[in-house]
Amino acid sequence: MTEHLRVDRIACRAHGLCADLLPELVELDEWGYPLLATDVVPAHLRAEASAAVAACPALALRLDRTG
Repeated sequence: MTEHLRVDRIACRAHGLCADLLPELVELDEWGYPLLATDVVPAHLRAEASAAVAACPALALRLDRTG
């Protein structure tokens, strides 16, 4: 199963928690909005990705599972 990290750019309020919790996949642009290095979440980062999704105060992150 493959997990993909998605950002709802309309809902995002640039709190930056996703980058704090998942710096391997998320960095912030100059305004504090997330930029994804890749949307595919490696198996060893699934727990961290789930934590970032759960911590997002704007509910702007989600994990989609395929396969």
